[in-house]
Amino acid sequence: MTLAVRVIPCLDVAGGRVVKGVNFQNLRDAGDPVELARRYFEQGADEVTFLDVTATVDERATTYEVVRATAEQVFIPLTVGGGVRSTEDVARLLGSGADKVGVNSAAIARPALVDEIADRFGAQVLVLSLDVKRSPRAASGFVVTTHGGRRETDLDAIAWAREAIERGAGELLVNSIDADGTRSGFDLELVAAVRAASSVPVVASGGAGAVEHFAPAVRAGADAVLAASVFHNGEMTIGEVKRSLAAAGVTTR
Repeated sequence: MTLAVRVIPCLDVAGGRVVKGVNFQNLRDAGDPVELARRYFEQGADEVTFLDVTATVDERATTYEVVRATAEQVFIPLTVGGGVRSTEDVARLLGSGADKVGVNSAAIARPALVDEIADRFGAQVLVLSLDVKRSPRAASGFVVTTHGGRRETDLDAIAWAREAIERGAGELLVNSIDADGTRSGFDLELVAAVRAASSVPVVASGGAGAVEHFAPAVRAGADAVLAASVFHNGEMTIGEVKRSLAAAGVTTR
């Protein structure tokens, strides 16, 4: 959908630290979120995404502090998700320095939340985060999950994406739970299926393990590509991903 593809590092934050696992399990410490965000900003990241992966009430204050500290040092858009349950949560995150806010479980439990956020703040603020698993129970072959991929819902992922867009979601962050942390590449079938159903930008997430994995996700329909551990571990830089995309004929920012 967009002329220039965005490259986005994702920081999964728990208790004020960046964590990373495989298939959302066995989380381990991966560093300080503010330091990592600053590093990625200096490398040329187009945006930074924070996901509070535990999102308990006790840690919510920590997330506001992390967002505020990051916004003071990193001058690119920040998307923050995890534990967002009301328009007041969105207002406080925006007030702390977030540019966009991701919703997932709370929107599944109460879809009207999507309408409320879009009506109050505009679609450009609202990112629908989709944690998706393959399942024969769904007509599309993909179901939405909650609780970090640990609980399957009865929602068909493609049908839910369409509904959320109609309600006002301005972007879809599509994370493949099956591919997450495996480094075997993005789920291209999932990306293509969401792209075919979406009238808003699609961010592909889950499975990046080599610079060569990003261009196929764009060809499958992603407007932005997101990765976590490969950046945190220093296996590749934002610049290397952009150069690989350029070599494949993809325009980046």
